Amino acid sequence: MSDRDARALSFGTATEAYERARPEYPAEIVDWMIPEGAREVLDLGAGTGKLTRALAARGLAVTAVDPDPAMLATLSARSPQVTTLEGSAERIPLPDASVDLVTVAQAWHWVDAPRAIAETARVLRPGGTLALVWNVRDERDPGNRRFGEIAERSGAEVFLDEVPTLAPPFGEMATHSVDWTRELSREQVLDLVRSRSAWITRDAVGRAAMERGIEQLLDADAGVRASGTWVMPMRTVAYRARR
Repeated sequence: MSDRDARALSFGTATEAYERARPEYPAEIVDWMIPEGAREVLDLGAGTGKLTRALAARGLAVTAVDPDPAMLATLSARSPQVTTLEGSAERIPLPDASVDLVTVAQAWHWVDAPRAIAETARVLRPGGTLALVWNVRDERDPGNRRFGEIAERSGAEVFLDEVPTLAPPFGEMATHSVDWTRELSREQVLDLVRSRSAWITRDAVGRAAMERGIEQLLDADAGVRASGTWVMPMRTVAYRARR
């Protein structure tokens, strides 16, 4: 297994930290991703269900697919009404032309894009939509840049500047973004680090070093010293294309 694949499949060992620390998606973005008339949705790479729950709350029939059974178990515990299936973007366990919308949150940078494009096109009905979304730290902020230097910049951040490339039968890509701000406690910041593949796949020495670096960053922040809260500017960027 490649290092990239190992990282992609590592998150199930940190489901609790992932669920506690990873952000939800802004309502404006979720609404923008959903095409008019959509009823049946595949949330691909669903993880613990951060986006899945928002889709289900809008009355959609959601099937959540993820390669990690531990992530799906966490999702099912919180959203028992959602159908969960083990699978991947390259091998989707659904029949042809079975959904109106495929969503991929925080995961497209892990997939084999040509195979994932073919598979999502297969399960989408004609005229269906593929929607990709990422919550990313806004690295125009100095504190966020330093966080990324310590905890390693992930593959997600590239989509602040680069539009994902699709291929036929998908048409032109539309994009929408929202800037917003998170407020996190010290422990939430550390949980955020512990939910990242760069931390999960390190040995104990490497993990401790990364956490020490983040602790020093927090200690140096005036806002954290004053209130115990780290202010993290965020940008959520979404893309969609019709089949």
